[in-house]
Amino acid sequence: MIIRNATEEDITGILDIYNEVILNTTSVYSEHPHTYDMRLAWYRDRIGIGFPVFVADDDGMVIGFSSFGHFRVWPCYRYTVENSVYVHAGHRGKGISKLLMQPLIDRAREMGLHAMIAGIDADNEVSYRLHQSFGFVEVAHFKEVGFKFGRWLDLKFMELSPL
Repeated sequence: MIIRNATEEDITGILDIYNEVILNTTSVYSEHPHTYDMRLAWYRDRIGIGFPVFVADDDGMVIGFSSFGHFRVWPCYRYTVENSVYVHAGHRGKGISKLLMQPLIDRAREMGLHAMIAGIDADNEVSYRLHQSFGFVEVAHFKEVGFKFGRWLDLKFMELSPL
């Protein structure tokens, strides 16, 4: 398995992972699967503004992906990004998310960014511990700000700053 920059040929694999996360977890506060065109537009937007999209490639199969995007769209937030790391359901628990996280942090540093934020469902201990292992600290806990699967969800923000 290798971690590499994503290409447009990886969109189907990225889409499959993302939609499984939407449909079966609270890692994404969305209820409706994305289309191929939505994920392609997302990819082109990220690449077009110079933000990375990495994939974990296991013999040609995308088994995970990571990226970061704007934390907020206003100009004064331009040195802060929010990360995303997702792994295929059949490959979770194998350390792939750790391999996808480090290149994000390295790229953010190379770009002269100052802070990276992670929005994590409060019940997602695996993601919380992953981010903690890279030096992220909890900076906020929002109560009942999401609603999915018939229940209210709490959201935690973690921050790595300075990068």
